[in-house]
Amino acid sequence: MNFIETGLPGVTIIEPKVFGDDRGFFFESFHAQRFADHGIDIRIAQSNVSRSARGVLRGLHYQWPRPQGKLVQVLEGEVYDVAVDIRRGSPTFGRWTACVLSAQNKRLFWVPEGFAHGFAVTSDSAVFCYHCTDVYVPEADAGVRWNDAELGIDWPLAEPVLSAKDAVAPLLSQIDPGRLPTCRQPGGSGCL
Repeated sequence: MNFIETGLPGVTIIEPKVFGDDRGFFFESFHAQRFADHGIDIRIAQSNVSRSARGVLRGLHYQWPRPQGKLVQVLEGEVYDVAVDIRRGSPTFGRWTACVLSAQNKRLFWVPEGFAHGFAVTSDSAVFCYHCTDVYVPEADAGVRWNDAELGIDWPLAEPVLSAKDAVAPLLSQIDPGRLPTCRQPGGSGCL
């Protein structure tokens, strides 16, 4: 596996080694020790799969309290995947990074606790898999507006298809600081 650091501490792109022939392919998508050796020491508490049509944008979602780290990948199709640092006190607060995840490139994206996450579907449809470090807790469910001008995310869609909840999510500057994680390790990936 190849672990690629991004401009945000802890947010990592993982490229698996793919073994293929005329029968198909095989790759390892998770190996606890290999991940831990690269600073990603996680316990998966819940896995989810979603299917979305072209133009759908899901996000920017997070949980607080009870934050979730997410190891995400695309099983069919392609998405533009985004992580935003929303940890109060972080030197990269409000910054974002993105990568293309597809069934073809087989990449995974690690979005640690304390980051908001979202994706936009750029293929006809996409099947998306989320491995989460905590279970979904409705009372902790939160979001940031996908097109917050202060974030300046360069989405590949001008007019995405949004859920009613995502369409009215608050701007980052409108969120009560008590509803945001805190950076415990300036320059690091820790939060709480």
